[in-house]
Amino acid sequence: MNAAHASVLERIFWVAAMVLVAAYFAGFAAFVTDLSASAPNAVRADAIVTLTGGEDRLDKAVALFERGVGRRLLITGVHPFMTKDRLRRLVHGGRRFDCCADLGFSATNTHGNAVEAAAWVRAHGYRSLVIVTANYHMPRSLAEFSTAMPGIRLVPYPVPEILSDRNWWLDPGSMRILQFEYAKYLGAVALTSVVRAARGNEAPAQGGGTGAAAVSISGPP
Repeated sequence: MNAAHASVLERIFWVAAMVLVAAYFAGFAAFVTDLSASAPNAVRADAIVTLTGGEDRLDKAVALFERGVGRRLLITGVHPFMTKDRLRRLVHGGRRFDCCADLGFSATNTHGNAVEAAAWVRAHGYRSLVIVTANYHMPRSLAEFSTAMPGIRLVPYPVPEILSDRNWWLDPGSMRILQFEYAKYLGAVALTSVVRAARGNEAPAQGGGTGAAAVSISGPP
């Protein structure tokens, strides 16, 4: 390889690298700008699923459920040592929580949340879900859930934990959370695209072929 050829390849490499970096940050800016600043006023679905990770998510989901939204509530990703009675006190659950809230203990990440919820949805025969999680976590959650349960209508109920109209870029903690979440969102989108492409070459299966055998759900005591 002569010097001129090497110089051309080097320029191509750096141009490609700059294009990728620009695309990443443009996508990141769009990701942050699209974060919901408030939850919708009214939602309706067969059931509610909320993902653990912040008290506000659980409080909002339980309040929504106690107001009559959904027939059952699933809290997915619950710590193995948590009990329903203790959680009820923490999130101010009422009569509907006592009778119709289920705790899922198997999930340890968003993909696991989707698998756990898909098994629960199949068991109850639901066709629509309200998804309650943090606003910055909602895009990845929808990507994972839509892949785990194709054909189920997903209604997002984002809890505004980080707001795009605030000076989040001046807060190292918020910046770190958003950058990390965006990178994971890109990974989830890439993975779900592969799964859907593979599924298109096979007979469709509800829930993406995820079984319920490894899912631990606790209902009313």
